[in-house]
Amino acid sequence: MRRLLVTGGAGFIGSDFVHYLMSHTDDSVTVLDKLTYAGNRASLESVPADRFRFVEGDICDAVLVNELFDEHDAVVHFAAESHNDNSLSGPVPFVHTNLVGTFTLLEAARRTGVRYHHISTDEVYGDLEFDDPERFTESTPYNPSSPYSSTKAGSDLLVRAWVRSFGVAATISNCSNNYGPRQHVEKFIPRQITNVIDGVRPRLYGDGLNVRDWIHADDHSSAVLTILDRGRIGDTYLIGADGEKTNRQVVEIILAQMGQSSDAYDLVTDRPGHDKRYAIDWTKLRTELGWEPSFRDFESGIAATIRWYQENEGWWRPQKAATEAKYELSGQ
Repeated sequence: MRRLLVTGGAGFIGSDFVHYLMSHTDDSVTVLDKLTYAGNRASLESVPADRFRFVEGDICDAVLVNELFDEHDAVVHFAAESHNDNSLSGPVPFVHTNLVGTFTLLEAARRTGVRYHHISTDEVYGDLEFDDPERFTESTPYNPSSPYSSTKAGSDLLVRAWVRSFGVAATISNCSNNYGPRQHVEKFIPRQITNVIDGVRPRLYGDGLNVRDWIHADDHSSAVLTILDRGRIGDTYLIGADGEKTNRQVVEIILAQMGQSSDAYDLVTDRPGHDKRYAIDWTKLRTELGWEPSFRDFESGIAATIRWYQENEGWWRPQKAATEAKYELSGQ
């Protein structure tokens, strides 16, 4: 039984990983989370107390981080500022959390020798043309286009440098867009679902033809556990599930499954630097580590996600008004 420290474990993907660990391993888990607006303690309420501990704190707090590293065998680093719109309106927290926070964790890993896995995003690679036959691979050059993606790219490079310069036992994974339960309503899919629940027409940036490569959060979690168990130290692994869809297609699927006309949405002014297309080639993860996604049918995954938001209004309702007020100020 390992002792795992999960940073950002009260957020969407981090909390999914904690639930996945509880269901598929005997590991004990400590979550370190600052509980910013994106962290929700309620996302962890059903986790078994005998194998779980929650610590409220900042990954930039070197004293606390070092204490926790001394108590654990491995660390999985999910904590990040991660919303592109927020990074455009206020980049400072992204620099602080994504760069300074990662540096603080890496220094603790260097001191203790604790196994470290770093969660990143496909957005560090920039974007692809709509008709480009290629997908992102582990060798694709970095070309970030927002304060969010650039700070995540910088954190990836810190990890690579600490592996090479100091021998830190680290791996990196870059994943495509996640969907599933317990995702904050500022994000694309839950915002559309909760708007339809509230009788509000979804809104799409630009022409709605930007492409994202979707993966269910449970598949992301299973891939991360596979890399933690069997990944080669110093290597990067891309995580995907062949889930390319335009934003328009996603909204039309949501509307149809919620009994609405598939064209019941509005187009709004595109956001600055909006990436065209993301697409992940996860061949390395499949061929070297034998991983495969379980959720291959996007529409059934979306149907289950819609049901979760319909049945858990008490979880997302407190976030909704403030989120929509912020979007209203920007006309989006």
